[in-house]
Amino acid sequence: MNALRDLSVGIDVGGTNTDAVVLDADGAVIAWTKQATTEDVTGGIRAALSAVLGDLGDDRSRVSRVMLGTTHATNAIVRRRDLGRVAVIRLGAPASTEHPSLTGWPADLRDTVLAGSLLAGGGHLVDGYPLSPLDTDGIRRFLDSIEGRFDAVAVCGIFSPSFPEQELEVAALIGDHVGVDLPVSLSHEIGALGLLERENATVLNAALHGVARDVTQGLLTVVEEEQLDAATFFAQNDGTLMAVEYAARYPVLTIGSGPANSIRGAAFLSGADNAIIIDVGGTTSDLGVLVDRFPRESTLPREIGGVRTNFRMPDILSVGIGGGTIVDTATGTPGHDSVGYRLTEEALLFGGPTPTLTDAAAMQMPGMIDGRSLPTLDRSTRSGLGNALAVAHDRIEAAVERMSLGRVGLPLVVVGGGGFLVPDRVLGASEVLHPDRGNVANAVGAAIALAGGRADQMCDYADRATAIEAAGRTAIERAIQAGADPRLVEIVDVLETPVSYATRATLKVSVKAAGPLALIGNPAPLASHTPKDAS
Repeated sequence: MNALRDLSVGIDVGGTNTDAVVLDADGAVIAWTKQATTEDVTGGIRAALSAVLGDLGDDRSRVSRVMLGTTHATNAIVRRRDLGRVAVIRLGAPASTEHPSLTGWPADLRDTVLAGSLLAGGGHLVDGYPLSPLDTDGIRRFLDSIEGRFDAVAVCGIFSPSFPEQELEVAALIGDHVGVDLPVSLSHEIGALGLLERENATVLNAALHGVARDVTQGLLTVVEEEQLDAATFFAQNDGTLMAVEYAARYPVLTIGSGPANSIRGAAFLSGADNAIIIDVGGTTSDLGVLVDRFPRESTLPREIGGVRTNFRMPDILSVGIGGGTIVDTATGTPGHDSVGYRLTEEALLFGGPTPTLTDAAAMQMPGMIDGRSLPTLDRSTRSGLGNALAVAHDRIEAAVERMSLGRVGLPLVVVGGGGFLVPDRVLGASEVLHPDRGNVANAVGAAIALAGGRADQMCDYADRATAIEAAGRTAIERAIQAGADPRLVEIVDVLETPVSYATRATLKVSVKAAGPLALIGNPAPLASHTPKDAS
């Protein structure tokens, strides 16, 4: 058996395909595969991991870590499938009555997720003074009134990121009253300041517990079946990694991990420093911008399936164009639904009954897929497919123009299994690049991801240096716990946000640390790190 443990496996589970790659310590792709995603998730992960391990042969013993990135959480929200019913408890009465829980949600998503809501006494002012005593009796009555009709609970208190005590008390109350097995999502662990957006993110997190359970258990099951002695990680929305148990508890943090991985993977494969990235999957096309080899972050609240949240995430624009997008041949337009992982069963190109954008591309590019050809199509179907592909091209061009923000001369890097849908020339892009292995860029991005940690702290402005140092130490500790090499972990971002309505000059300090994963069997001494001043 080889003593060297220098190989990383990156896996990306998409709505249509499950991709896997193996990278060595130099970043070279030494094995890769693309398998159909299965309905139970585990089957696709199993097939992909088994395929690349088979290519490795005896070198499979060199695999020290397996990293998974997935869009399942995003797809579940967008398609309103597999979501749990959530009891929502907001701590803020008598304030915050003007906007009830789930304000602004699309009606179909709200009806799918909301089991009931309560505005209970509690919450804090910005300086920590309680708005009102915590109404524990009211919370118990609320839980009893919807007993048996909900799968999880979301708790959100006013200013809880700074003062989480009441949310923690409610979590303990729920455990005592309903049972410790009921998933409880607390907003101070999930979102930042901003009540409605943080509450939205917390409710989504609670609704996604079932999806997260299936995906995390699928990964652990397959790794165990393959008898791998490897650490397992999930990619999160800032492009760093988190342990599997954290992913199961905070599934909403995986939203955006797919696009973040594709941007980092595209940068790695293309060598571009500044570019627009488009990742064309089976259900959607996700566009992002690469700035000095890092994803451009959004400065605005992020909408996910029509719901506003306040995560710090890559600036991503999702367009409903993918290889599995169903075409309405009567109108010649791409529809809103996708055959997803059933592409090889449903698409015309594979003998199925459903016209898709893959069929439209195959009609214009015969031989696009070896050994596959379209059946004889009537004139109406051919016309509808051709028109739908033209509409798809127009939507892609419009999306590229929107993401460029008026900046000209940027190349367009095309990755993802549906990259054939992007034309060779796109208005607004200096050139269109299709890097080698771009069809598995998401998996490459997962394999090269850093371990990360983040810490937030409120402070008076006069104490900002001390707060940055303290938050930096905590962020570094969390990054090391996530698997970062202590010798190489560093502070990569310091954000200071003034807090309004405080009686004194107050700041919220957010510090992020990240570093490459440590090789198993090669422990390193803890280095000394001092966060840089952000001024």
